Amino acid sequence: MFSTVLIANRGEIALRVARACHELGIRTVAVHSTADRDSAVVRLADEAVHIGPPPAKASYLNIPAIIEAAHRTGAQAVHPGYGFLSEDPDFAEICADNGLTFIGPPPDVISRLGDKAACRALMAEAGLPVLPGTNGPLASPADAKEAAQQAGYPVILKAVAGGGGRGMAVVRDPDQLLTAYADTRAHARAVFGDDRLYLERYVDHARHVEVQILCDRHGTALHLGERDCSVQRRHQKLIEESPAPSLPPRLRAAMCEAAVRGALAVGYEGAGTFEFVLTPDHDFYLMEVNCRLQVEHPVTELVTGIDLVREQILIAAGLPLAFGQSDITPRGVAIECRLNAEDPARDFAPTPGLLTEFTPPGGPFVRVDTHAFPGWRIGPDYDSLLAKICVWAPNRDRALARADRALAEFRVAGDGVHTTADFLRTVLAHPAFRAAAHTTGLVGEL
Repeated sequence: MFSTVLIANRGEIALRVARACHELGIRTVAVHSTADRDSAVVRLADEAVHIGPPPAKASYLNIPAIIEAAHRTGAQAVHPGYGFLSEDPDFAEICADNGLTFIGPPPDVISRLGDKAACRALMAEAGLPVLPGTNGPLASPADAKEAAQQAGYPVILKAVAGGGGRGMAVVRDPDQLLTAYADTRAHARAVFGDDRLYLERYVDHARHVEVQILCDRHGTALHLGERDCSVQRRHQKLIEESPAPSLPPRLRAAMCEAAVRGALAVGYEGAGTFEFVLTPDHDFYLMEVNCRLQVEHPVTELVTGIDLVREQILIAAGLPLAFGQSDITPRGVAIECRLNAEDPARDFAPTPGLLTEFTPPGGPFVRVDTHAFPGWRIGPDYDSLLAKICVWAPNRDRALARADRALAEFRVAGDGVHTTADFLRTVLAHPAFRAAAHTTGLVGEL
């Protein structure tokens, strides 16, 4: 087992990793930018190292500074959290070259699955269903036009290196394709440094259902059930729940089996997620594979009782999984609501500022993952996520009531700070959501 782990991230996920390490008796090192010098994880970690100014490119994406911090503090392993460097195969390889264990899949697996077009082709070879589209990057606007005609409109353009809901454009009219192609390429180049795109058919009135997997280095691959992530704004998730409501048992079993088969086909290691689009006719198709811990991992932890971060660390240390598929029996319903420092009245514009009050909800079966506290300044340099409000109950009706109560109980105030709490309560109360008849288009209908 590792004696020291460096956490190459910030915010609530850095705290989450630190707590899992401490329960395992592992010393923790937090790296931080100048803006995060007084952050909660810096206070909690056993040691903290400053790695640069606030911009992420100069700090949390500064690989040389992170590697130097690991060597200086005697870390044997690096946990990347999610976002930033978590799915960067070069970073994983650099860690290995420097004698550090990257807590995640091997670099070659990240590389193959991180290329979304290549991932489609790999998973199709493994027998997983994929939507009509391209199995490689589009070579030109003419190539995009031909591929769209073959796939059938509407289509969606996606960045090969994309993720986090960015680098996508839905095209419903052939006359809009070339403009969307140029705009999405430019966006992908600016955000990911890679302007390659691929294309697939877009499914209207779809649901977004993902399957959590765990794989060790000894050939064992398991699934931990599924999550419904259909409540989204601009392809970014807002509310997640497990199990996915109104999912027929046979369909659930087929999706979970497909995820395990796909993981075994590429020699996956660690925690990962297979994301599927579910059509109104209950056909499912692979969208992508995330080679990291998901933001919404707490809902799976609440229904299974399995600590995913702990398992990530044990797997990276070379230990076999201590349980089998038959030992995983999800219970009850868990819901996660992402509370962001954004103003819904201004098209969800971020609202940085100093928090003068921050009182999370409590009560039975309520879990709040957050890095915020009174006196913490929400800066403009990072994601606007303030907290994840996660609840568990024996059934969905009670889970919905508990989630609504928790959001109503949350007290956040600050100079110019707004949150999405009331908006999330509106979604929870929507008849389509309460009837489990919602799709990825729900937020756009509000």
